[in-house]
Amino acid sequence: MKKMEEISEKKLLGIAGLGWMFDAMDVGILSFIIAALQVDWNLTGKEMGWIGSVNSIGMAVGAFVFGLLADRIGRKNVFIITLLLFSVGSGISAMATTLSFFLLLRFFIGMGLGGELPVASTLVSESVPAEKRGRVVVLLESFWAAGWLIAALISYFVIPKFGWQMALILSALPALYALYLRVNLPDSPRYLAVAKKDRLTMKESIAEVWSREHFKRTAMLWILWFSVVFSYYGMFLWLPSVMVMKGFTLIKSFQYVLIMTLAQLPGYFTAAWLIERAGRKFVLVVYLIGTALSAYFFGTADTLALLITAGILLSFFNLGAWGALYAYTPEQYPTTIRGSGAGMAASFGRIGGIIGPLMVPYLSAQNLSITAIFTIFCIAILIGAAAVFFWGTETKQKELV
Repeated sequence: MKKMEEISEKKLLGIAGLGWMFDAMDVGILSFIIAALQVDWNLTGKEMGWIGSVNSIGMAVGAFVFGLLADRIGRKNVFIITLLLFSVGSGISAMATTLSFFLLLRFFIGMGLGGELPVASTLVSESVPAEKRGRVVVLLESFWAAGWLIAALISYFVIPKFGWQMALILSALPALYALYLRVNLPDSPRYLAVAKKDRLTMKESIAEVWSREHFKRTAMLWILWFSVVFSYYGMFLWLPSVMVMKGFTLIKSFQYVLIMTLAQLPGYFTAAWLIERAGRKFVLVVYLIGTALSAYFFGTADTLALLITAGILLSFFNLGAWGALYAYTPEQYPTTIRGSGAGMAASFGRIGGIIGPLMVPYLSAQNLSITAIFTIFCIAILIGAAAVFFWGTETKQKELV
């Protein structure tokens, strides 16, 4: 308990945030690599969609398994295991020469990514005071934008000259530094206090998450996670490719996506400022509605100016909503099942991440327009906003139990 108190919030945020940033680098670079692999391996649209979806299948499995494990063996141990899994997998995937081997590695990389994210937010939530908790977790999520920005820079400057393999190697190397830092990170004091006397089995944890006491908030979270992940991965993994479909070159599409990515940072920072003032529900509902409208206008944009403006707003609102989502999720459960509840919600959400990237090429093959496809994402996001508005309870500055 005392050891965690000696670690400043800034240091905790930096240690957890570095790993979060490298996770984002991997996912971000993947969106650019999909476009590059289409050229190198002569992939069809459906094969491109499977790369993103297999990654999400791994994330779904990882979030479920490692979320349950976090309540059994501790938040810190799961941190280290998941980071090793995805960093080693990223390095090896640079040597892949066939799509099947690449897909296999993306599954294990996805497991590491999916397991780490909900556990990271759970650890940070349990380690900072109630009046700062939401803001700190949103700031943790802002490292995601930094990772995407680095991914966009690597993809813009490295892939055209040195190939996608070098981009993957670069994305794997920094993760080893985060692993070094995390060896010295103590576990959550709240988890350590509870674990000795109230530790549940995995089966008991699953049953408790869906018990009558937690049923409404679990249902709300699962709908919210599904709608957010479905739309995010469906839209953002395809951004460079959608730009190409709209007539821009691969290099130009990388450049425009880089501009759009910059808007993620103010999205996070405004959400971090608002979340302790206006509350979690307000930020989630407003930013999700903003995301839905931006998605619709991105799909209907017929000029470069409209496309970039809608893309910037899409990044701003969507990533702000993600920050609030990670702050809100761990606050729904007591410490005994917090890792399990957060991991299970994230795991169900990742099913949306499987369907979203697959849906784009399949619907495109049926001659459905980009406008119609992005309208589907718009509707999905509005359903998530409605779930929070009608079923969600405000958790601003409430003490965790």
